[in-house]
Amino acid sequence: MTLFGTAAVVSAEPSVVAVGKEHYRGTWLEIGRTPMWLTDGCVAGYSTYKPGKTAGEINVEDGCRVDTPKGRLKTVTGTGRILDFGKTNAKMRVRYPLFVTFNYWVLYKSPDRSWFISADPDMKNLWIYAWSVPSKSKLKTMIRKVSELGYDVRKLEFPRQ
Repeated sequence: MTLFGTAAVVSAEPSVVAVGKEHYRGTWLEIGRTPMWLTDGCVAGYSTYKPGKTAGEINVEDGCRVDTPKGRLKTVTGTGRILDFGKTNAKMRVRYPLFVTFNYWVLYKSPDRSWFISADPDMKNLWIYAWSVPSKSKLKTMIRKVSELGYDVRKLEFPRQ
């Protein structure tokens, strides 16, 4: 589509996959992520989800170790709200202290439900989570799936577990 000789750009939000309520229970390990100042020096990252006080509310604790997997524990807690509750349950907005807010949309969940990929709606930030540390072949599968979703995998980092 061209308007006055200039190409019009239409950005489409990524598709999400449906997840059940069990998705937001327990601790997921952060396998890969987009680098950002909030996670500088963070290794052995994780996100723990617990049901909140109301339907569609999730209590979130994000944590990591500083510099080494046995380093000082650093955590932040937030309150998540599932934006499409009862439909796909895949779009969650988490509010953290100091008015920091992130959107986490589940873009892929493995058939065995052992790992998933989430990103913000504009695909600027992306995360790979799993219940356990993946084998090298499973990690290659994860990276391939991220690439299939259209994300530049060269932008990811894979902190030590």
